[in-house]
Amino acid sequence: MHRRGMNAKELRIVFMGTPEFAVPSLRALVDGGYNVVAVVTTPDREAGRGLKMHESDVKVAARELGIPILQPEKLRDPQFVEAMRALEPDLGIVIAFRMLPEIIWAMPRLGTFNLHASLLPQYRGAAPINRAIIDGQTETGVTTFLLNSEIDKGAIIGQLREPIYPQDNVGTLYERLMRIGAGLVTDTVERLAAGNIEPVEQAHIDETTLRPAPKIFKDDCLVEWSLPGREIVNFVRGLSPYPAAWTRMLREGAEAGSAKIFEVHFEPSDSDAAPGTVKTDGRTHLAVRCKDGYVYIDSMQIAGKKRLAIRELLLGLRDAAGYTFGC
Repeated sequence: MHRRGMNAKELRIVFMGTPEFAVPSLRALVDGGYNVVAVVTTPDREAGRGLKMHESDVKVAARELGIPILQPEKLRDPQFVEAMRALEPDLGIVIAFRMLPEIIWAMPRLGTFNLHASLLPQYRGAAPINRAIIDGQTETGVTTFLLNSEIDKGAIIGQLREPIYPQDNVGTLYERLMRIGAGLVTDTVERLAAGNIEPVEQAHIDETTLRPAPKIFKDDCLVEWSLPGREIVNFVRGLSPYPAAWTRMLREGAEAGSAKIFEVHFEPSDSDAAPGTVKTDGRTHLAVRCKDGYVYIDSMQIAGKKRLAIRELLLGLRDAAGYTFGC
């Protein structure tokens, strides 16, 4: 993409996003003096017990920053399309939003780019941060790429790498990727304005070598205690604090509740105990038998109760040794 450069601060930018992950990038653009002419985000939704109207994190930030806000129900709606045209956008930026129709992503003069929380082409999909940790990866990153008609398959503009530390969970890694992503977004705007980038097509890739990152549902979060301990530790880390790994709690073979699990550590050992067998002294530790040892639970939340460190939880859990954890 070679052409005469222009001033990045003069580009008319439309920013599209919804959750907290997108907010630092929006703030970085405004703080950096870039011309964000509008923000597109999801409509307000009823949420919570009182069904109060919930505004997206991006909407809250945009209002605070004084940026016009569009909240279309349907992205092909003629009124929204016309409103977008009236903005005369030079560049679109998408972070954690819905899939855009071509009439929208192709409208800006310089196209539309997306920030994705992985090193594409790995971990295409809705849950790249979770999946990278669950898979035991030691490195991930963020990628900007030009949108096309396929999900997360557009030409790559820029990438930044970030280590995944053994103590990371999805919460800590999310925070770091959110911050470095904001820097990559402003850098990408500058490079696009300068006109001297060569986007790298995601072509000729053996799809069998790629790890996908599909959306995570509750059933996907159920702990399988027959797996090796290291895999269970990574599984819990990759779902903590949200949406959280969980287990069924059984007594004498009958279901007796469930619990979310947030922090664990693993100790290998030999044992004839069946996976899911609970080992505890009733005061300081609660461990669950897995394939090659015991997974020690450090913090957990029994359904209907608060999240507690295991010592606190055991104070109120009578006869903890009488439980079996099952899937």
